[in-house]
Amino acid sequence: MTMTSEFRHASRPEEPALSVRQVLTLERVLAGEPEVVAGADGLDRAVRWVHVAEAADVGVMLTGGEMVLTTGVLLAGDEAKQAAYIQSLHRAEAAAVVLGLGRAFPTPPEVMRRAAERCGLPLVVLHRPFPFAELTEEVQSRLVRAKFAAVSLSEAVRTSLTALITSGAPLQRLLDEVAQHSGCPVVLTNLAHRVLATAGERSAVDDVLRDWERIARQAGGSEGDGWVRAELGGRGERWGRLLLCGYRGDSATGRLLADRAAEALVLHRMLGGASGRTWEEQSAHGLLTDLASGTVPARHLLPRARAAGLPVNRRTFVPLVVPGAEPERLDRVLRTLGLTGLVAELADGATAVLLSLARDQDAEALTGRLAARLRTPELPDAVVAAADPRTCWDDVPAGLREARHVADAVAGAALDRPAVVRLRDVHLRGLIRLLRDDPQVQSFAERELDGLLCGGEGELLDVLRTYLATGRNKSRTAQLHHVSRPALYRRLEAIQARLGIDLDDFEQAASVHIALLAHDAQQG
Repeated sequence: MTMTSEFRHASRPEEPALSVRQVLTLERVLAGEPEVVAGADGLDRAVRWVHVAEAADVGVMLTGGEMVLTTGVLLAGDEAKQAAYIQSLHRAEAAAVVLGLGRAFPTPPEVMRRAAERCGLPLVVLHRPFPFAELTEEVQSRLVRAKFAAVSLSEAVRTSLTALITSGAPLQRLLDEVAQHSGCPVVLTNLAHRVLATAGERSAVDDVLRDWERIARQAGGSEGDGWVRAELGGRGERWGRLLLCGYRGDSATGRLLADRAAEALVLHRMLGGASGRTWEEQSAHGLLTDLASGTVPARHLLPRARAAGLPVNRRTFVPLVVPGAEPERLDRVLRTLGLTGLVAELADGATAVLLSLARDQDAEALTGRLAARLRTPELPDAVVAAADPRTCWDDVPAGLREARHVADAVAGAALDRPAVVRLRDVHLRGLIRLLRDDPQVQSFAERELDGLLCGGEGELLDVLRTYLATGRNKSRTAQLHHVSRPALYRRLEAIQARLGIDLDDFEQAASVHIALLAHDAQQG
């Protein structure tokens, strides 16, 4: 198994560093009265190490990121050497050069100043005598401590994430752990910049998502200001991106932290995760579940929906629930019809769909086309439970609950169901489904059906169910149960005897029908 988690940054791996500006604010350095005489725009360059060197060709000994300390004794009186010295440091990508005035140069040398300004290399002079060894010791010790802290953090993150993966933790739990270590919002996206999951302080995450369109445009650009990005991929392809948004530590530690997190996320995805769902499915499921539950106000979920790629401005939203349909199949149908929406499997095996349509699209016609596509010879009775379209995002949660209720009501419906069922189609069955947990309704159902329930007469109960669902049509009932008319009459007589009712009496038949609907709702 091969895994990759790579960063888009300079080819040389960065280590924990101080900036030139930070070095110049150290107490020991301030004692030397430092003055920046050139290259002030480069003061935020990273200092990986401090190197004391007097040789004119010092650049060949550098690997980049060093702050070079010199008295200039080998450069005094030779302007060509002074210019070449600066050029050598520039080619070696040195962070800065610090010149101690006094021994060779009583004032900043103009040739070195101009050369440093041209190439953007910070040139700092020290006006008071200063032991370079003290500066070297101070900076090196700080860098070593920073590197040790970064490695310790890296190992702590690796250990905690590995433990979570081993225990079967879901993706969200891993991201929460990363956010806790980083102290900033964490965002997981696919390659199309659609947000799949987030973690961190809710208000900070919402601030990121509200500005996600701009952030997504910059996601492929350079990093900075605490934005750390790690690419996720495996088996020769990339399929995601992890972002630390506004990380406040040093950039090298942030990259190390993101790298450990990326490795864990790649492993989690390759192992299939705890739920067996893809990250995209988990994202849609979480958003639709939060919308339908009402535990989070819809307006607070709007940035999340927009960042997930769902169009939300001036749209018509159509909440649907499709019992027994696989999310993958619904996704394919949506793509075939050119429809945009979120798809997620619910706990009971049904699949929820939230369509986002342009205001000029015919929601009812498109829902009908979707339902027609779902009905195949293998699934001739597939049905779509649809809520009325919503034009206001705040009304979407109620729409999802309505579609769920319709799907629940139609689950026990009998025959010849239309491809699209709405609230107006479920009638009494819908009301009974709402009341099924009421103790009085349960008692009523048991009392009315006692003669069949106590005797375990499952076959007679099925005949009664079909007979009432077909409007007491004896011919149709006999046909559906593959029995003769006389045989059906005998079964109906047995039902009436056990229940003590007359099925030709409308009120008695209606009472038993309601009781049977309640019984089925409770069982389902």
